Amino acid sequence: MISFIALATVLGLSAGLAPGPLFTLVISETLQHDVKAGIRIAVAPIITDLPIIGATLFLASRLGQSQQILGIISLTGGCLLLYMGYQGIKTSAVELNLKPGRARSLGKGILVNALSPHPYLFWLTVGAPINTRALEHGVLTVVVFLSTFYLLLVGSKVTLAILVAKSKTLLCGRQYLYIMRSLGLVLTALAFTLFYDGMVLLQLMK
Repeated sequence: MISFIALATVLGLSAGLAPGPLFTLVISETLQHDVKAGIRIAVAPIITDLPIIGATLFLASRLGQSQQILGIISLTGGCLLLYMGYQGIKTSAVELNLKPGRARSLGKGILVNALSPHPYLFWLTVGAPINTRALEHGVLTVVVFLSTFYLLLVGSKVTLAILVAKSKTLLCGRQYLYIMRSLGLVLTALAFTLFYDGMVLLQLMK
């Protein structure tokens, strides 16, 4: 249980703080309007990801006996985490081109997240292997993993919106760069864990 909580913490923080469409939208709405606008965008993943997670859990239960398919998925997930880790390590100051406009609603945040390929790739290639292992420990472990993940994912974006509203230089500071590069190193290590799991499932290693 503790290992899944730790895993969810790292993945949630990485997903919440990594630059991307939703990340940019949270910051831009906060800077252009107010912190409430940024927070409304931050909670969008809770709504958009539910169908994706449901489909992932369904697939994981159906593919539970197919070690070859799970092995390929694990290797693909390792590649995704390796890419995310690389992106984190080479993080630089965030640049935003802000344009005047009306405050976007929660619906805009939902649309941006739903049209982004990242949630689909993440839950199919990274979430599926993790949820499969979590199910072996019981449904409660899956619930705890998902709850922790989204607490950190949404919580980090909400915190980001609050901090950005108070200090617009936050994203250019060393603290942000150190956090992202440290998370990048951890994600790189997790990538090799998925590589190992995939090779074991494919019977390429013992």
